[in-house]
Amino acid sequence: MRIGIDLGGTKIEGVVLDTDGKELVRKRVDTQQSAGYWAILHTIVQLTRQLEAETGQQCPVGIGTPGAISAVSGKMKNSNTVCLNGQPLLEDLQGLLNRPLRIANDANCFALSEALDGAGKGYGVVFGVIMGTGVGGGIVLNGQLHQGRQHIGGEWGHNILERNGPDCYCGQKGCVETFISGPALAADYHRHGGNRALQANDIVALAAQGDALAEAAMRRFLDRFGRALATVINILDPDAIVLGGGLSNIDRLYSEGRERVAHYVFNDQFNTPVLRNIHGDSSGVRGAAQLWQRDKI
Repeated sequence: MRIGIDLGGTKIEGVVLDTDGKELVRKRVDTQQSAGYWAILHTIVQLTRQLEAETGQQCPVGIGTPGAISAVSGKMKNSNTVCLNGQPLLEDLQGLLNRPLRIANDANCFALSEALDGAGKGYGVVFGVIMGTGVGGGIVLNGQLHQGRQHIGGEWGHNILERNGPDCYCGQKGCVETFISGPALAADYHRHGGNRALQANDIVALAAQGDALAEAAMRRFLDRFGRALATVINILDPDAIVLGGGLSNIDRLYSEGRERVAHYVFNDQFNTPVLRNIHGDSSGVRGAAQLWQRDKI
């Protein structure tokens, strides 16, 4: 058995999987981000112990986090749970739980879950895409997560798509995330005169009803999706792409979005499957547990 912990900005979810990937126990608690770094760590420890009490044994623990561990300092970076940044999260949690842990970015955990027993099962090279509040990704090569030398493998959300585009929190302008995340779709619609009370889901629905302004925003969104993803494909040439996050529910990504990818990709054909995820919101926590695979437990 192995435990997965998905550390989110508002909720921390834990799951126990058996060696075949079957879910045995699941629990969810509030992150209590405002209480600070050590409060979050103690919440993770308490949740882990509750899960182990249910199973009656100590288990390997994998953790999916927003952000990543710096290969230079060993401390957290790029987390939107800002109290984690600059902290030795892995070292501190290993001390509190008194065992080795495995940790990965939440997008990597999503990709691993979908590659091992989700939509990407059976494909050699899988690129997992997160499109929600932000844009991220993960790479799985023959069942093994590829985080990269600097732990930024798959971070396509911070490739620059349009040099003079909107400001990004990372300090650059025009990153992919500033165009094809949920808030970015809404911001683009607003910049072109749309109702500022409307968010991404509203815009998608309006476009489906024939609203011209919303339809124009969707066409820009789908074209940018195509350009951004084609760049990844030109470099990685994966066997399958699995979409996750809230925007992965937009049906047009799998038809018109795929057509825009085909238009921009550097080849005379585009036959790469672009797949909807299977595990949904559970992919992250499952992938965290799967950082400990059967041959490593």
